[in-house]
Formats: sequence, C-alpha cells, structure tokens
Amino acid sequence: MSVVQKQINVSDEIDNVCEDLELKLKNTITPDDVLKLAKITDGFLCSNTNEYQIEFTRFKIRDLETDTVLFDISKDPNVSENNDTTDDNKQETTEDSGRFVRYLFSSSFLKLKHVGATVEFQVGSKDVKNFRMIERHFFKDRVLKTFDFNFGYCIPNSRNTCEHIYEFPKLPQDLIDQMIANPFETRSDSFYFVDNKLVLHNKADYSYNG
Repeated sequence: MSVVQKQINVSDEIDNVCEDLELKLKNTITPDDVLKLAKITDGFLCSNTNEYQIEFTRFKIRDLETDTVLFDISKDPNVSENNDTTDDNKQETTEDSGRFVRYLFSSSFLKLKHVGATVEFQVGSKDVKNFRMIERHFFKDRVLKTFDFNFGYCIPNSRNTCEHIYEFPKLPQDLIDQMIANPFETRSDSFYFVDNKLVLHNKADYSYNG
C-alpha cells in the first residue's frame, strides 16, 4: 500500500512539472491559463526580468473586524537584497530575490472572516495598463480560494497604495486541524498581469502554529 502511494505522488509531481513547462513554452501566459491550474506550480512561470520595474515596498495585513494589524513589513531602499551572498549563489539569489515570502501566523488566523491587505508599490518608466493580480491558495493539492484583484492603470514612475479585501471561506474544522498540523503545506501563487500578460510571479507558504 505504501509503495502504491509513493508511485501516485511521483506521478502527480511529474504531471505538475509538465504542466508548468507547457505554460513556460507559451509566448504569453494569460489569466485564463493560471485559473485552470489545479495545483501549486512547481516553479516560477516567468523570469524575474520585471520589464515594468514594479517594486513592492510595503505589505500590511489587518483584521477588518478589530482593526488589528497582523503583519506589516516595509522594504528599506537603502539595503541591498544581495548582501552576504557568495559568488556561487549570487546569481540564483538575484534571480529569485523578493519572489518568496514565508508567513508565520497563529491558529486564530484561520478563524478570521475579512482581512484587509494594503500594498504599496512603485512602477518604472512604462505605462502599466490593466494591472491585475490573481492569487491562488492551496493546502497540499486542494484549492482553498482564488482571489482576483485589479489595480487598474498605473502612470509611469508613480508610487501607488491600495487595500484589497480578502473574504476568507469558512473552513471545516478537520481541514483547519490539518493545516495547523502541517506547517508550510499551505501555499500560494501570486500572478501579476499587465494587459493580460503574465509579468511577475511570486510565491508564499504559511504556518498556523505560531
């Protein structure tokens, strides 16, 4: 029985990698493409070239019912993201710098109903038209929720702030127990589009036993 289970897991991983590779071969990855994904992606679906120079400088999460700030992090523009790296890992660190976040929450986070997420970001010298984020949350291979937010149009060289409202689904207690017992098995893909073309892809994972 354990051998069969192992074979199934390997097959699933191969299918997931193949699906990712098929998308990477496309000239343009669209919102419809990522909305069809049944699992968390194995890697990043686009490079970190960031042609629109979109840079996120602050991210804050608050409980809307109590106005309690749960998470607030800002980027210090005077600190290089590549400090303390060796020549061997400098290229890899530069490529994926800022694309992954690990969140440590208490179990009470899973009981929240409405959360406000404030993001501050700046853009470069190009027009950013129809800036859109699709964020997909998974526990293992189960889709928990898909969030779809439109930032709209961002003028060149602008600094922008907006708050999106997350309405969390009510989770069954047995699923909550599993998510608490399996830290970092809850993961998300955040896909960012400009004019329906994928330009940024970030990832996160979550622990709820803090």
